[in-house]
Amino acid sequence: MTNPQQEVLLEVKNLHKYYTIKQSYLTKLLTRHKDISVQAVDGINLRVGKKQTIGLVGESGCGKTSLGRTIIRLQDPTQGQIIYDGEDVTKLHGEQLNQYRHKMQMVFQNPYASLNPRKTVRDIVGIPLKNRGVKEPMRREEIVYDLLQKVGLSPRHINLYPHQFSGGQRQRIGIARALAMQPEFIVADEPVSALDVSVQAQIINLLEELQDEFDLTYLFIAHDLSVIFYISDAVAVMYLGKIVEMASTRELFEHPLHPYTQALLSAIPVVDREARRDRMILSGTVPSPINPPPGCRFHTRCFNKRGGCCNEKEPAWREVAPEHWVACHHYTGEAQGE
Repeated sequence: MTNPQQEVLLEVKNLHKYYTIKQSYLTKLLTRHKDISVQAVDGINLRVGKKQTIGLVGESGCGKTSLGRTIIRLQDPTQGQIIYDGEDVTKLHGEQLNQYRHKMQMVFQNPYASLNPRKTVRDIVGIPLKNRGVKEPMRREEIVYDLLQKVGLSPRHINLYPHQFSGGQRQRIGIARALAMQPEFIVADEPVSALDVSVQAQIINLLEELQDEFDLTYLFIAHDLSVIFYISDAVAVMYLGKIVEMASTRELFEHPLHPYTQALLSAIPVVDREARRDRMILSGTVPSPINPPPGCRFHTRCFNKRGGCCNEKEPAWREVAPEHWVACHHYTGEAQGE
């Protein structure tokens, strides 16, 4: 979702990412089943404006990380288009794909696993610079010093290894590594979920400062809705491989339409009793992405009155208010047969 006057940097059209689980020959012979596909991302449409932060929320296993990795081509899409700055990058290969990847980087969720334990900070941040074409060692070291200072670390840390840092410091190193490629777009995959609350605030403020300084665009993946509210310009809600609602942050938090969004927001802890929402408890479990239910994928857990169309027909993705999109029969007129 973008402001009509805002220049679009990234547009995703009907994006699918399926993972194939191969069956053994004996299993196929005995069960007569073919290889199984996990529908991690199933028909996503998304637009991101330049210098914008899009928050992406949803339960574990809904496909958020798969969407982020597919957008930056760490994984090849099964189907669909990824249009970056007017160019369809799903068709790029070799050196052209490498140039595209320079523009898009990722900050990973786990700062303890995303850094090579055998490399010093000099190498972790410096190797991307070498890949970018900075061949002179002294020049690379100058840039590493500068990036460390920008993310709140001291240049004296340059010869240390990841195990010598705290979780928050490691995440700062990961951010510096991403910045080394001079990206325009960053996928932040739950960058603060493994950190203490006080450190989370520091990292979020750092990301906002870097966005202002380097004109960055973010896809910010998170579970914590309070973090999403603070950092995002717009929010997309994802359920079982599909985006079910998207709006500006304030609009979505004040006027959630989709039952799943309403349930998520009702779970936010609120101190002020008058500001609390009625708690909406979802029954059942999330269906398997290997065999998603027909019709609306949320109908097996929905607490609203469900019509026959909910069980049989997939809801359309429609704009029901200015820049407020939702996929729900009850808000597109289909539940009433319109």
